[in-house]
Formats: sequence, C-alpha cells, structure tokens
Amino acid sequence: MKQFKQMCAAVALLGAVSVASAQDYQQIEHSPSAGAMAFDLVVVRPISLVGTVLGTGLWVLQLPFNGIQAAADGEWSSAPGDKLVVEPFSYTFTRPLGQLE
Repeated sequence: MKQFKQMCAAVALLGAVSVASAQDYQQIEHSPSAGAMAFDLVVVRPISLVGTVLGTGLWVLQLPFNGIQAAADGEWSSAPGDKLVVEPFSYTFTRPLGQLE
C-alpha cells in the first residue's frame, strides 16, 4: 500500500512538471537569429526588390488588356496589381527583418 501511494505521488508530480514546462514553452517568442536577419538583408531583400520592379513592369504592360476587359465586362480588375505589385512590395518593405515566411 505504501508503494502504491508513493507511485501515485510520483505520477502526480511528473504530471505537474510536464504541464509547467509546456506553459513555459508556449511563452517563448521565436525571434529570428542574426544569421537569418543578415541573409534576409543581403540576399532576400535585393532579390525581392528586383521582383517588385519586374512585377511593376509586367503590371504596366498588362494595363491595356485589363482596360479592354474592363470595357467588355464593365468592371476594372485589381487582381493583377495586387499580385504583381502590392504583394512583392509588402514582402520587400513591410515584413520584419529575418522573417522569411
């Protein structure tokens, strides 16, 4: 009977420790490392800037076709501008440094 009580106390203690460590794990913020920030600044940002410029050029080239379609449908589409200009621009300039997601 004494062993049973000791076993129950040990299981309860292990359960309490695992819950406490799970709570500590959830409170940790995952900030990017210095290497990820440097890689983002030196490699990813310039490439995404080039992508933004190319996307803007493609958007300007497709404007007449979008205008023709708007004349036929009666509604101007903003989807090409969003995909070709806005998304690359926000990825390049508004996202926090080092967060590549």
